Amino acid sequence: MLDITSADSIIEFAKKLKDQSLRQACGEEIKKHGYRGKGNYGQILEKFYFGYEPNSDAEPDFKEACLELKSSPLKTLKNGEFRSKERLVLNIINYLEVHKEAFENSSFLKKNAHLLLVFYLHDKKIDLLDYTIKLIDGWQYPNEDLKIIKHDWETINQKIKDGKAHELSEGDTFYLGACTKGSTALKSYRDQPFNKEKAKQRAYSLKQGYVNHIIANIAQEESAVYGKIIKRPEILDTVQSIEEVVISKFQPFYGKSAVQIEMELGLQLNQRAKSYFADLTNAILGLELGQKIEEFEKADIRVKTVRLKENNMPKEDISFPTFKYRELIENDWDNSDFKNILESRFFFVFYQFEGEDLILRKVRFWNMPYSDILEAKSVWDHMTKTVSRGEIVKEVTDKGLRKTYFPKKSAHRISHVRPHARNAADIYELPVADKITGLTEFTKHCFWLNASYVKNEIYE
Repeated sequence: MLDITSADSIIEFAKKLKDQSLRQACGEEIKKHGYRGKGNYGQILEKFYFGYEPNSDAEPDFKEACLELKSSPLKTLKNGEFRSKERLVLNIINYLEVHKEAFENSSFLKKNAHLLLVFYLHDKKIDLLDYTIKLIDGWQYPNEDLKIIKHDWETINQKIKDGKAHELSEGDTFYLGACTKGSTALKSYRDQPFNKEKAKQRAYSLKQGYVNHIIANIAQEESAVYGKIIKRPEILDTVQSIEEVVISKFQPFYGKSAVQIEMELGLQLNQRAKSYFADLTNAILGLELGQKIEEFEKADIRVKTVRLKENNMPKEDISFPTFKYRELIENDWDNSDFKNILESRFFFVFYQFEGEDLILRKVRFWNMPYSDILEAKSVWDHMTKTVSRGEIVKEVTDKGLRKTYFPKKSAHRISHVRPHARNAADIYELPVADKITGLTEFTKHCFWLNASYVKNEIYE
């Protein structure tokens, strides 16, 4: 018997959904649901399984039990493990009210302190009523996570107080993000209290990496591959943030060569291995070699080791993952992988050549400023137009070299596009055949961050 005043009773009732679809659990009557839009899976679940009308109240869904229901899609890895398909969107940020709150009595914590999570296997080939539900459980934030989430919430709140709600970015924070919510149309813009400029509507969200951590906990997957930087949560009582903890571990090694750092840490690493700098970073942070950094994984932090020439210019531009041409033009800017990357938080480790030696200069947490993200959008715009029009190749030289219309480094301050493939046969399908060559496939490319931008805006 379901007791709506008891969180345990509600969670146990929800667990009966495991390995079922909503159609199986609720019967054919569910076909008349009538819900539309991206969030309709959760609304159908609320009404037809739990028996209450979906709402957008400030209270948790099961207010007597202080329990908030959230459903979220999964994808399956080749090894059979589950991963989150996306971040977990929580409640809308009310710019006009949230600046009056403290974290302990915030609308965020009141609604989301205890979550009932229902994860289903997404499959675009079938009706959402037939998605199989795989993982269900309650979730309350461990003490060390809650301290980081509190700092994230305060970072978001401070930006609103500073009149910069329109400049919020998911890269500002670690576990708790401020993601855009709603269409890009003007109707999804909101007033903010300390600036006349309207800001995009945003919601609190748990980052995809943090959702993967929850999934691993519920599925009871092995966590030996993860190592913690913060082994005792009370450390966060004496410092401002996780950033301070990380930087303090690197600072004693500033000005020392990679070989010296190895010796001081009692290591013998293979300097030719691709994992060399990742292993060195792990050792400095007190993790075992090969372990993933738990706090970085939860926060979706992208670690980049940069080798600088003597003039502070990085030896290379920084590459991002290759894009599929079809996906590039099927997504709008707000849902693009490139924007998602640019809004990420990065951790840069800078080494500089002194003769043959590489000297650790500094480390830095960084996320791209709002104005630069807007500027980088022009590179994405250029690329999507080029692909969608089939205007890929400008000319083929006598030697058979294909020159493209893709965005060049010389034309853009922040980013450019160039190949990122094993060889010329490493290709992706084109959505529109190239007008000059007739090609329907093309060498894999990706967006790159210009070395000059890294020097001027991140290192110096």
